[in-house]
Amino acid sequence: MSETIQATSNEPLPVWQRSAVPKGQSGLRALNERRILTLIRQHQQLPKAQIAKQTGLSAQAATVIINRLEHDGLLQRGEPHRGKRGQPSVPFSLRANGAFGLGIKIGRRSMQISLIDFLGNVRASLCEHWDFPAIEAMQRFTQKGLRAILSALDEEEVSRVSGVGVAMPFEIWRWSEQAGAPEDELTRWKEFDVLAAVQEFTELPVYLCNDDIAACAAELWFGQHRELSDYLYCFVGTFIGGGMVLNRKLHVGRSGNAGAVGSLPVLAGSGNAQLLDSASLHRLEKTLKQTGVDTAFLHGRHPIWPENLPEVADWLDVAAEGIVQAAISAHAFLDLDAVVIEGAVPDAVKQALLHKCEQLLAKADCRGLSPLRLLSGSVGADARALGCANLPLLAQYSL
Repeated sequence: MSETIQATSNEPLPVWQRSAVPKGQSGLRALNERRILTLIRQHQQLPKAQIAKQTGLSAQAATVIINRLEHDGLLQRGEPHRGKRGQPSVPFSLRANGAFGLGIKIGRRSMQISLIDFLGNVRASLCEHWDFPAIEAMQRFTQKGLRAILSALDEEEVSRVSGVGVAMPFEIWRWSEQAGAPEDELTRWKEFDVLAAVQEFTELPVYLCNDDIAACAAELWFGQHRELSDYLYCFVGTFIGGGMVLNRKLHVGRSGNAGAVGSLPVLAGSGNAQLLDSASLHRLEKTLKQTGVDTAFLHGRHPIWPENLPEVADWLDVAAEGIVQAAISAHAFLDLDAVVIEGAVPDAVKQALLHKCEQLLAKADCRGLSPLRLLSGSVGADARALGCANLPLLAQYSL
């Protein structure tokens, strides 16, 4: 059983799905506690005076809440900073072991289960590859993986696991021909209740999010581009996808599908196509197979690609052209700070793609538009896995 949550302005995601949990067992912290935890997460550490000032709380109210969060093991105090006068300032930061999140990433070529701490550090991770998403394989791996990861924690750590986040393509049954998967097997996912299936293996609340939006959320919360307010996020995976950040908040739109960059139309030769047809790894894989190249390297956990493959160079050219078209279109409508490019590819390949995009953007006709930056994602190829493990932490401890 699941429910769709339409978030208020205080919730982290405008739309997500959550498993039904008994009343009073959601683990949601009080509003002002979440405000303070979110503020500290954004700044990494802050003293009480700054927290009171930025939240609008009185010094006494802020102190009471901070002391409670410290007592509950969610915050820790740092070394005092002594100024020129007055009492030394004591910064507070999130305590890594204060809370944990479990994440299950269901992809078109692999499945991954991860455990992260309150700071986003990956504490444990298991991965299994498949030729296409299979329901029975997902159920077996979920049961085995959750049991293995939780059994390695002590009693105190288990009590601090906030929930299970699940990230997957919301229409995983589509594009079966491009993915090279049996259509009848993928069609089964259309009526399959993923939340209910995962809930069978845990008493924790379960949250569901699109995999590329989860990756975008990981970049927003754990990435290095903290100066950005508005940006389009592109993740190059089996199918390219993405997300949207506006005013430093994840924006998923009315139906949860904003930032669906793979569906953007791009010019392709004499006609039109979608970006996923040109900038996705499935296109490169298909080309490599046609030339007899073993494509196993595309799906490794930490892939190392062979050098000097002409098919890779050609794919980079076509992918970059499509991404730049999409970037300019998004910028024209939203006046973005930047477009962030990430992917399930080695860093050298990501940098080569970024460089080609920058070259094309420099030559593009951008009259009437402000300058647009293209930036490399800072979280890395596991952004989707990190993002889904972060879902229960966002839902319970953040705004």
